[in-house]
Amino acid sequence: MITGHGGNLAALAGRLDCRIADIVDMSSNINPLGPPDRINEILGSHLADIRALPDPDASRMTRAFCSYHDIDPSRVAPGNGTTFFIFTLPLALGARNALILGPTYSDYRDGCGMYGCEVEHFTALANDHFEFDLTQVSGRVKGKDMVFICNPNNPTGRLVDKAALTGLIAAHPDTVFLVDESYLPFVDHADTVSLLKETRFDNLVVLSSMSKIFTIPGLRTGFLVGHEQIIQKVMAYFQPWSVNSLAQTVIREVFENPDFIEPFYSTTRAYVAEERELFGQAFHNDDRITLYESCASFILAKLETDMGSSSFCERVGNHKILIRDCENFDGLDHQFVRFSLKTRERNQRLIQVVQEVLNHA
Repeated sequence: MITGHGGNLAALAGRLDCRIADIVDMSSNINPLGPPDRINEILGSHLADIRALPDPDASRMTRAFCSYHDIDPSRVAPGNGTTFFIFTLPLALGARNALILGPTYSDYRDGCGMYGCEVEHFTALANDHFEFDLTQVSGRVKGKDMVFICNPNNPTGRLVDKAALTGLIAAHPDTVFLVDESYLPFVDHADTVSLLKETRFDNLVVLSSMSKIFTIPGLRTGFLVGHEQIIQKVMAYFQPWSVNSLAQTVIREVFENPDFIEPFYSTTRAYVAEERELFGQAFHNDDRITLYESCASFILAKLETDMGSSSFCERVGNHKILIRDCENFDGLDHQFVRFSLKTRERNQRLIQVVQEVLNHA
């Protein structure tokens, strides 16, 4: 049973007896600007691609990704979303135990649990603004087969410094570090933080998601980048034709004709920074709720009232707005919720609704 994920649009629409289209989904961490025009054009002109089988190994899509990032193709595996790798790596590496830096995405835990890999959590604290103490983390890594790090982290939006992170990886050569960079494209100067091109370590793998930044989660595409030997182990579990035709066409076309990518990234980063500031200003002097600093397209909040997250989300939901109840994140509790940024109009509406709900707490 899949239980670790977030908001359920259908459930809220059913409770309110309305259409799913009437619900404003502010629980899903995708680009608030939507897909770039180029991707919409590609989708519109390539629907006929679904009539034929895709490349069995998604090789052309992979070569385009590698060319754009200047990465040796032997270091890259394509996947049906990055979830494929999260659930495959513990099996492919024969991992028996893992450390997960949290609070974070539940699939890391679930991917390990599927194959009997025991999990420990190192949880950053709210009092520390959810910043990891990597010295303490290092003391917990010894003897672990794998370490999972989401950077920037979901749901906290915190970013680990590149130098500190590579120092941690270098200090533990017998442990494989999975660094999930799914939300890194939302970060200013992401290229100076990313480990995609890091070739010094044979114990590092990096996840690169296309879903969040390009707003195409339904296409299911992502890449794993790392040492060739690890890539070969993962590809032993790769099923032919597992990346669909449209997904391969979109990603291939995007990276073969990449002129729009950097301008799109820049526009997105500027926009989400403005919207984070909007939320910050709205609740700056409100002692009923604490918003945590984020560098991503979402904001973690702590309720400082007696109202729990479930009741809070329900009351916000009564206004046909879906937000993320974070109680089921390991390391968080019933005080935490997450807001995913959308259009200015919808963000302002959520701010108004949150203030109304807090006023009646």
